[in-house]
Amino acid sequence: MKYYFAPVQGHTDASYRHFHALHYGHKAGGDSEIIYTTPFIRLEKGEIRKKDLKDATSELNEGVYTIPQIIFKNREELLTLVNLLKNQGAGRIDINMGCPFPLQTSRGRGVATIANPECREAVKEVVETNPEIIFSLKMRLGFAEEEYLPLIETLNQIKLDHLAVHPRTAKDQYTGDLHDDAFRNIYELSSNPLVYNGEIHNPADAAAIMERYPDLAGIMIGRGALGRPSLFAEIISGEEWDENRRRKEMLAFHRELFRHYSDTLIGGDHQVLSKIHPFWEYSETEIGRKAWKAIKKASNISKYQTALALI
Repeated sequence: MKYYFAPVQGHTDASYRHFHALHYGHKAGGDSEIIYTTPFIRLEKGEIRKKDLKDATSELNEGVYTIPQIIFKNREELLTLVNLLKNQGAGRIDINMGCPFPLQTSRGRGVATIANPECREAVKEVVETNPEIIFSLKMRLGFAEEEYLPLIETLNQIKLDHLAVHPRTAKDQYTGDLHDDAFRNIYELSSNPLVYNGEIHNPADAAAIMERYPDLAGIMIGRGALGRPSLFAEIISGEEWDENRRRKEMLAFHRELFRHYSDTLIGGDHQVLSKIHPFWEYSETEIGRKAWKAIKKASNISKYQTALALI
C-alpha cells in the first residue's frame, strides 16, 4: 500500500511539501513514506511556465519523494512537456487527466482530454516511446460518467506505475456523492495498479476504502490531508491521534512553514499572509470555527498571531 499526497494548486508548493515531509514523515513509522506530486505543470507560449519549473526543480524537493505532474490539451503539448521534463532529468512523470476546473477544461485540458481520442492515443504513444520514464496518471470519470471507458481500454494496453481515480465527473467538482459503482467498474477492468482518491478525511475513511477494495495499490488524499496534516502519519502508523495531539503537531508544522515564508519573502506582512492563509483553508473542522474565521480575517501579522492563539 502506497500513500500519495494529491497536489492542490495554491497549497502544496515545494515549501509546503518539504516541511510536511520533514515534520510528519518520520512520525509515520514503518517502511511506507508519503509520496508527493507537484501541482500541474503546463505550457505557456510553448514553454513550461517558469514558476511551475521552479517548483518542480526546487532544492526543497531534495529528500522528498516528489513526482512532477503535467497537464496537456493535445499530442503536441504532451510530447513537449515530457521532453522538457526528461531534459531536466525527470525519471518519473504523472499525467493529469482529472482536473475539473473550467479554466483548464475550457482549454481542452484535464477532464476534457478523457473524451478526446487524440489525447488518449498520445498518452499511449508517450508511455511506449519513453521506457526510461516511469509514468502514472490521474483521472476522473469525464464530463459524463461513461466517458472513462475508452480511456481504460487504452490504458490497459500500456504499463503505468499506478492509475489514480477520483470517482466524480467534472460537473461534480468536489461535491456530491462519489460514483462508487464507476470506481468498482474501473477496479475490475483496469490492468494497472489502482489508487483511490476522494473524501478521505480520517483513518476510518481510509480503512473502509482499503477493506472495500483489498487489491488497491494505494490511496491518495488532498483536501483531507490539508485540513488534517497528520492524516497520513496516522494511517501509516495505525494509530489515530487525539484532537490535542493533532492540533499541537499542526501548529508545530505551521511554525516551521511560517518561519520559512517570513525569512524568504520580501513583501512584508501582505506577502507572508497571502502565502500562509491557504494553510488553514480546509481546517475549520480541525481547529474550530472561531479560530478559523479569525485567521481568515487577520490583515496583519499581529492580528494573525492573536487569531492563532484561539486554537
